[in-house]
Amino acid sequence: MEVILIQDLANLGFKNDIVKVRDGYGRNYLLPQKIAIIANESNRKQLAENLKQQAHKAAKLLADAQALEAKLAETVIELKVKANEDGKIFGTVTTAAISQALAANEINIDKKVITIAEPIKQLGEYTAQARLHREVKADIKLNVVAE
Repeated sequence: MEVILIQDLANLGFKNDIVKVRDGYGRNYLLPQKIAIIANESNRKQLAENLKQQAHKAAKLLADAQALEAKLAETVIELKVKANEDGKIFGTVTTAAISQALAANEINIDKKVITIAEPIKQLGEYTAQARLHREVKADIKLNVVAE
């Protein structure tokens, strides 16, 4: 079954992509949740027209994402957490904490687009990644220090 995604879905595709999925997954999950629509001839024509109209907006969004990536490349975020004498953190550093620290530096990124490769449980320097655009992924440099 081919469907047109209405919103981004991790490990499947981005909004306005035409993807091939299994029939049950499409019928029982994607269509009822309004995540996708069936890719019939009518919907394909409508998608082509919408993409044509959104081309200019997409270029501006890409430029904004690239500017934000450049800003993140020169920024190091310092996260203050509670830790013991050995440098072990009580709990872990979450994407929400990273998002709040970025907001304090006047960089607004949603916590849902930030990913951490492995759980941060020690003090030190780490790198997280933010998916700013379908073509732009930015590294976020983190410096985790004790309070």
